[in-house]
Parts: sequence; C-alpha cells; structure tokens
Amino acid sequence: MKDKVVIITGATSGIGRALAFAFGEQGSKVFITGRNKDALDQTVSELEKKQIIVRGCLADAGVEADNKRMVEGAVEAFGRIDILICNAGISMRALFEDLGLETFRKVMDINFYGTVYAVKYALPMILESGGSIVGISSINGRRATPARSAYSASKYAMEGFLESLRTEVMKRGVHVLSVCPGFTASNIRNKALNAQGTSQQESPRDEQKMMTSEEVAERIYKAVMLRKRDLILTTQGKLAVFLNKIFPTMMDNLVWKVMKNEPDSPVK
Repeated sequence: MKDKVVIITGATSGIGRALAFAFGEQGSKVFITGRNKDALDQTVSELEKKQIIVRGCLADAGVEADNKRMVEGAVEAFGRIDILICNAGISMRALFEDLGLETFRKVMDINFYGTVYAVKYALPMILESGGSIVGISSINGRRATPARSAYSASKYAMEGFLESLRTEVMKRGVHVLSVCPGFTASNIRNKALNAQGTSQQESPRDEQKMMTSEEVAERIYKAVMLRKRDLILTTQGKLAVFLNKIFPTMMDNLVWKVMKNEPDSPVK
C-alpha cells in the first residue's frame, strides 16, 4: 500500500480514524473527511506526527456537493485515487412508530447516499487505477434488529448497491469489499439518534467487551490487500448472519429478546 492514495470518509473517530493510521503507517497517502473542524484538524495533526502524508477535508457525507469537492480535493492533492473507503455513518435507536421521518432520511442520507455520492465521483479515477472500493456496512446489513429500522435499512441498501456495483466493475480490474463489523468499541452508539433526532449520548452496551476500532481497521487493511469480497467480523456477527439464513423465524425471536434486554430498551 506504499504511496497508494486512500480516501476515508468520516475519519475523525472510531473505525475511520483507525483506518487512517492503519493505511498511513504502511506508507499510504490518506485523504480524510469529517464534519467537525476541530476533530478533523486534531486527527490530521496526530497523523502528521506519525510522518503520515495526509490532507483533511471538512465535508458531510450526506451532501452530494461535499462528496464531489472531496474527490476533487484528493485528485488535486495527490493526482490519483487508489482506494475509497466509505466509512462515514450514523446510527439510531427508536421504535419506528416513534421515529420522525426526518431522522429516518438523515440516516439514509449519510449511510446510504453518502456511499453512493462518494462512489459516483471517485469511480472514474478508481477505474483508471484498478483500485478498491470499500463499504463499511454492518451486521445490521445482513440481519436487521428492532429499534434500528433506519440504520438497518441504510445498511441493507448499501449491501445491495455494493453487490450490484461489484458485478459491474469486477471484469474491469476494480475490487469491491463489503465490511460488516460486529459490535465495535467506537462512539457510534453514543451519537446514535433517538426518536427526536438528537444524540442519545450514552451507549447501551459495554464498550470494553467489544472488538476495538484498531482491530477492525487491521482486518480491513488485510482484506483490501487480499482483495476479498466480504469481511464479516466477530464470532457473534458471523453466527447471526449464518443462523439468519437457516433459521430466520428463530432469529426473529432471539434478536427481539436480546434487544429487549438492552438497558433502557425501547423494544416492548
């Protein structure tokens, strides 16, 4: 990956930030985005301290114009694009009956359309370089859970988009990887939107028992190197995906029970 140009959206925290270090420390030139200027500047500074070649771009993944500007900025800075990692995402936690449609749209805009916009503008350069497109999906993109309707829908949509895209470009030298992390220690649950569309602030799960963002990033790096098709992480995640194919009705009941037992669960 030395001297490869890697765009990573939503790279100021969690998996995205860890990916910037994982690729950068292997000699890649990284172009990162984020919605918070202070967090973006801090991440760029920390990467530069590691002698990583990096550029930062203040951008909202859910805004088409920002994605166009992101790609133009990467090409202007580095002259090419080898890898696009669509990592920016947001979660939610509320029953659909209580969820405002504006919140539903916001989740879809960032998680799904953010991927579509980024790929649309970066694809010509990636076709030219024979590079990789990576979508950070979720186990929720293979097995939906209650009180995560918008999040699950956005990840299922991402999975369908990536699968279609893969079969369009696989004979043209482009690699498409779908990554489904299981529960990962990051701030995504803290920033998850509630029924009113504001951050719930606290994670309902024990973050210390989860795979770290750095572990996830290392696995993704290796999967890109090997040009894998899919990467499903954690034993629990792999088991959920497998059992959902074989025993979907059983999984409906099992998932309901697990989610109902979350602290302050909205599942009734």
